[in-house]
Amino acid sequence: MMTSAYNKIEMMICTAARFLEDGTTVAVGTGAPCAAAMLAQKVNAPNLVIIFEAGGLAPLLPQMPISVGDSRTFFRGIMAAGMNEMMTTCCRGLVDYAFLGGAQIDKYGNINSTVIGDYYKPKVRFPGSGGANDFASFCWQTMIIAVHNQTRFVEKVDFVTSPGYLTGPGAREAAGLPAGTGPHKIITDLAVMGFHPESKEMMVESIHQGVELQDVLQNTGFRPIISESVKTTPPPSDTELKVLREEVDPGRYIIGRQ
Repeated sequence: MMTSAYNKIEMMICTAARFLEDGTTVAVGTGAPCAAAMLAQKVNAPNLVIIFEAGGLAPLLPQMPISVGDSRTFFRGIMAAGMNEMMTTCCRGLVDYAFLGGAQIDKYGNINSTVIGDYYKPKVRFPGSGGANDFASFCWQTMIIAVHNQTRFVEKVDFVTSPGYLTGPGAREAAGLPAGTGPHKIITDLAVMGFHPESKEMMVESIHQGVELQDVLQNTGFRPIISESVKTTPPPSDTELKVLREEVDPGRYIIGRQ
């Protein structure tokens, strides 16, 4: 039985959690990516290995950490190390997924979390990369979770903080990044996007219940590719919502209050 009462952020996080398979490794930032990883670990991927840039390796998170250096990111983990160990683990090809957010995302999956506008005279300055650049560069596949609007989904990012497919096919490899790596899925509050295997451009794959394709297009600052078989994203299950609300984010800091 499916629960009818859920909001867009809950839909986004529950959908994102399903893309994390049992037995895989994921490097996450705090916020929605962490919530999705926690939910996956508690529902569909009990052997998911979560990695934090500050050194937490494979914790069983008791509560939502407020930062990547929060002591909860080490709780019952197999190692409390540091940034060097975490980043070299990614460089060695041992991390399946990077799970990130960002202020801007473009059609090739490049992420900007540095500035809006000119770098030297920006309209807005953000915290910057942290470990996101290393994660997007060296983890095998990058997944992005973000609220869907034209401000965030742009033709070209103002600054490439974390590389997607850069300028298109072959660009990552030309820049010296490992072959076979790059953006995998983007999960928003409206849809799920993948990337065209040849052009490497963003492609709409599924649309959430109650959302029309036109809603996705109107909230995207460029024309994405439309899959030949756009599906409807399954809604959250009762179990997913219960765990998300009661165990992952009981304070409703991310999912908000109903």
